[in-house]
Amino acid sequence: MNNKSTKFALTIATIFLFAFQALAKKNGAVISVDGSVYATGMYPKELYEKLGFKAGPSKEQFEKYRQDIETSELSFEMMPVVGGTFKMGSAEDDENRGDEELLERNVKVSDFWMGKHEVTWDEYELWMINLDKDNRVYNKHEETEADALADAVTKPTAPYTDMTFGMGKDGYPAICMTQLSAKMYCMWLSARTGKFYRLPTEAEWEYACKAGTSTAYSFGDDVSGLSDHSWHMDNSKFQYQKVGQKKPNPLGLHDMHGNVWEWVLDQFVPPSDEVPTETQVDPLVLPNTLYPRIVKGGSWDDDEIMHRSSARMGSEDWWKEQDPQLPQSVWYHTDALFVGFRVVRPREIPSIDEIEKFWPSEAEIKAIPTR
Repeated sequence: MNNKSTKFALTIATIFLFAFQALAKKNGAVISVDGSVYATGMYPKELYEKLGFKAGPSKEQFEKYRQDIETSELSFEMMPVVGGTFKMGSAEDDENRGDEELLERNVKVSDFWMGKHEVTWDEYELWMINLDKDNRVYNKHEETEADALADAVTKPTAPYTDMTFGMGKDGYPAICMTQLSAKMYCMWLSARTGKFYRLPTEAEWEYACKAGTSTAYSFGDDVSGLSDHSWHMDNSKFQYQKVGQKKPNPLGLHDMHGNVWEWVLDQFVPPSDEVPTETQVDPLVLPNTLYPRIVKGGSWDDDEIMHRSSARMGSEDWWKEQDPQLPQSVWYHTDALFVGFRVVRPREIPSIDEIEKFWPSEAEIKAIPTR
């Protein structure tokens, strides 16, 4: 194409983009700096109020349950995790202890439910590519208030490629999402179900993984048992595997060791040599920078050391190095084929003033178009 033709094509494209953006703004949307259109999303406090949440303990029986996702044939299981005090982190004399791990300290966590499995593509795509709404249209579903609330939660831009990278979809864990995406999914899931779902804190995740044990793994110290409980670099065939195929831990949770790393809410802060003298209660290190944030559990691409219950890792910006979208998408970590997540539901609902600790904040949502 010669220079004159190129300039003409760019001019037409620019005129089209400006017209498209003007129309989108007129219809209540916001435009990202790369030209992507986002529906104006509902903010956390507004959704909290519309769902009728009130601070305090759930009145439901504290037992395992199956959560149906209305308008789909999907459901997932939630397992009760009775709160208590435990040793979080690893002992100073642990020969496999990494520099990024916390030194052992006493931590107390409150009761919560945790997903029996990692969130799967089947579940995640209901939100990610709006299959929830497509299903309703296809089945001529009569719209409800829950539908309207779910639709009001901000959705990602469409991925530019198959985010499974050919490794499988049905029954496999969703991967390659940013922490923001995982948090936004939890907000959508709450709107869809009327129950308060979120990511776990690091303390909750590790407490559930250890499941009352004090050994390197939830099944003991003998690494020879790892393959019975985990997908790791020596048995995964170099890709993630369907959830729930390995033995669960003592709480009935599958894949807490391996398959994919799992997002938690906390910022990654390099550990200090000083250990708190008092028991920490429901600790959470609120993020104040985009990187690094914590993932737990190890993956199909890691050795046995990173599958230990106390292992942790911080996210890095190279996780989206190959993302061709400019600016690089806030929704996808294209190079992190080893990162997924699972959801928790605290037995006690937080107050409206605390909600932005757990869901994307109003400031985060407003910043999406500019990032």
